[in-house]
Amino acid sequence: MSILKTILRKEGHNEAPASKDLLTHLIESMADSVLVIDKETLIIASNQKAYEAFGRGNGPLKGRRLSEVIRDLALHGAVTDSLQTTSTSEIEIEFIAGGTKKYKVTVSPLSTENLEVAVIHLRDVTHIDKLERIREEFLSNVSHELRTPLTSIIAFVETLQDGAVDDVQNRMRFLEVIHRNAERMHRLIDDILELSSIESGNIAMHKQTCRLNAMVGEVFISAENKAKGAGVNLENNIPIDTTVEADPMRLEQILVNLVDNGVKFNSKGGSVRVSCEESGDSVSIIVNDNGEGIAPEHLPRLFERFYRTDKARSREIGGTGLGLAICKHLARLHGGEMTVTSVAGQGSTFRLDLPKH
Repeated sequence: MSILKTILRKEGHNEAPASKDLLTHLIESMADSVLVIDKETLIIASNQKAYEAFGRGNGPLKGRRLSEVIRDLALHGAVTDSLQTTSTSEIEIEFIAGGTKKYKVTVSPLSTENLEVAVIHLRDVTHIDKLERIREEFLSNVSHELRTPLTSIIAFVETLQDGAVDDVQNRMRFLEVIHRNAERMHRLIDDILELSSIESGNIAMHKQTCRLNAMVGEVFISAENKAKGAGVNLENNIPIDTTVEADPMRLEQILVNLVDNGVKFNSKGGSVRVSCEESGDSVSIIVNDNGEGIAPEHLPRLFERFYRTDKARSREIGGTGLGLAICKHLARLHGGEMTVTSVAGQGSTFRLDLPKH
């Protein structure tokens, strides 16, 4: 701020033109929005960032009253205090224009021999605020997901300690429940670590030519017992000669997850079909089931971490709520994308679009 004060002070001398150029360059070089306000609350200087954020296509900001540009009582109060009491204020405001933006604002007084102004520095913290909410939600979800099986484990261990260990008829059932919940916790921790590695960019992609028909065949072999138990038919409709450049381990991971979901959320006599479409330089792998489908309100959030359409049932059949989030990230690491369409009661279709080369 002392640099800006020096420049403003020089405006009363012969160096004024150069000083104004330097002031303009200084403000424009800042990554955040800057507004300079005089005693009449008129904007006497601003940068391009401020215009992009608050201009709304209504012409230059300079010469306009602050209330015309940003209507926020807290901000106007901070500017008034700054001009009258020479105190610095820090506030947060929300600005709604084509979407809500959140700003951390510092209003500082600046006084020279020639003028008294308030400098408003606005930092867009919308993305940071969103990430913080995601972090808090993630921690809350992890705590909840771990607490449920852990509570069950503790309860059955205490029951065994209280004498049930001598109950030959029930102790094996109790141990099975403990084992099942311990495995659930293990799967959850594995998925959390996997997702963390993917999001932080700590996994290496080793792409090579993959034969899709053979890979889907391997996936079906691993899913065969579960599919038979659920009465679900598996159909591999990939042409024999179809290939794609991908990391075989990661691509198989995606297919295993999608096929497993197709089996779990299906009904007896249903089917899971894997097919593909080739178009130019892209290959689309399509995993379709004719199960219960997904209601429209769930589709936009389906790839979010821990999001479940039916929490109780998903936990009952062993889902961690992270599988589709992992698939989405892995698709993007391949330079592709994953989408879903569904009709409740008729089934779902997951589409993985990948570059061919």
